Amino acid sequence: QQPFSWKELGVDVRGRSSTLTVNYRTSHQIRIAADRLLPRVVRDVDGNADERDRTVSVFNGPVPVVRLFETATAETEAVAEAIRQAMADGILPGEIGVFVRSRAELPRARAAAEAAGLPPRELSEQQRDAGEAVSVGTMHDAKGLEFKAVAVIACDDGVLPSAARMEAVADETELDEVYETERHLLYVACTRARDRLLVSGVRPASEFLSDLAAP
Repeated sequence: QQPFSWKELGVDVRGRSSTLTVNYRTSHQIRIAADRLLPRVVRDVDGNADERDRTVSVFNGPVPVVRLFETATAETEAVAEAIRQAMADGILPGEIGVFVRSRAELPRARAAAEAAGLPPRELSEQQRDAGEAVSVGTMHDAKGLEFKAVAVIACDDGVLPSAARMEAVADETELDEVYETERHLLYVACTRARDRLLVSGVRPASEFLSDLAAP
């Protein structure tokens, strides 16, 4: 955890009086990248507005990495190397999470952990402590959790957003809702990372990744 100043985080507090939301869970770099997935102003079910540019993080970290691969095997090898590097830097296996869109992609998450020489452990309500294993699960499983290092993988075209959900829509309004919820799922998965974030997919990759990687 590195020291910070409001100026370094792009917040000019001179002569201003406004309400800021402080994020203690996710690094500035991860939060900024993840925020690109959602509108600047997000409203909850009660119509209350959450202005995302009024949120600040209190520590810095590495810039999130977005990578695309030609094959799932190449992706597995790269994610395994990222896991090994995180461990070499002092992050414990139980502080690492690998997340995918749905259970259909879980074999890819398990393969990445195993390629790194670690046992994978699926997340569940009854089994939260990964110990010496790498936690693997769906984006839904990841809600409410926190890891020092996270890999969100298998973000392929047709996987995210879910092709099955897209094909089931009845009208444009419903299509917009599907896009919104699928984007939010990726946002949730990305913001489970405290310090390090890797997002990957096999070409053709999810259209959401171009937003995540935008400067």
